[in-house]
Amino acid sequence: MHKQNRVPRVSILRRGSPWALALTLLVVAARGFAPAQPAPKAQPQLVILDTDIGDDIDDAFALALVERSPELHLLGITTAFGDTAARQQLTLKFLAATGFSQVPVAAGVPTPAKTTFTQAMYTTGGQLIPKQHLSGPDFLLDQIRRHPNQITLIAIGPQTNLAAAIDKDPAAFRKLKRIVMMGGSVDRGYGQPYPDPEWNIVCDIPAARKVFASGVPIDMMPLDSTMLRFEPAKLKGFFAQQTPLTHELQRLYDYWSLASKQTTPTLFDPMAVAYTIKPDLCPTTPLHLSVDDTGMTVRGAGKPNVNACLKSDPDTFFDFYLSRVGPAK
Repeated sequence: MHKQNRVPRVSILRRGSPWALALTLLVVAARGFAPAQPAPKAQPQLVILDTDIGDDIDDAFALALVERSPELHLLGITTAFGDTAARQQLTLKFLAATGFSQVPVAAGVPTPAKTTFTQAMYTTGGQLIPKQHLSGPDFLLDQIRRHPNQITLIAIGPQTNLAAAIDKDPAAFRKLKRIVMMGGSVDRGYGQPYPDPEWNIVCDIPAARKVFASGVPIDMMPLDSTMLRFEPAKLKGFFAQQTPLTHELQRLYDYWSLASKQTTPTLFDPMAVAYTIKPDLCPTTPLHLSVDDTGMTVRGAGKPNVNACLKSDPDTFFDFYLSRVGPAK
């Protein structure tokens, strides 16, 4: 082009001009540098709760924490030990009263009762909830097959259902993501600085042995970290909230207190749920544990088969628990 034919141009790309800024943003976008996006929201953990609800009161407090924790998606509940059909009916009524009637409840393997079903009166009166007929072990295996390597099984009773599922299909059982259990006693027992045969283990020693040898990762909350007494002042304030959930818990508590002649619950089982949600509430130690003929969980040499929480902070636990199982937001 001849010099005399050029058309003078006014620069529109002066530094700091709107056009320069727009062009810069277009170049950045073209290079794939999009603005930072919010991190995707974590998906809830898939969980099943295996529980001997109805004897001690801590199982009901554990179930309440499951209900009030959006980090957990409750696939179902299996009832364990003793009169599992009565436990199923109690659980169904509690779920219906607290807004979780869609959760399936499967009665587990019945066994001879070893304790008083303290909350039996809760299941009487009113309309009975239709029972669901799939057995506890079959329900466990069905859900594991549907969600392989995704389910956390929170086991807070004797492990009879777990052992029965292992006997039926050990390969499927091994496709659990993990087991978080309340059970055992390593260094401390029921209020003293030495171990005891813990109830959930001693009730079915052969079942516990099968679970410990199953190959499924186990996080264990033993007596060492679960002697969590719900002191009267805190308990009174808790029940004073009078939400639908605390109302049902108080009904169960009153039946338990009347039958057991106790007034201060110990929240053994809720620690297993709390750990599932927030592991730093109960840091764990890898151990190799075996179950002896008296139901003791004994340290030994060998590859660790459990991660056991040997110490917890009761104040931190109760701060967490009460922040969840409180008034509906």
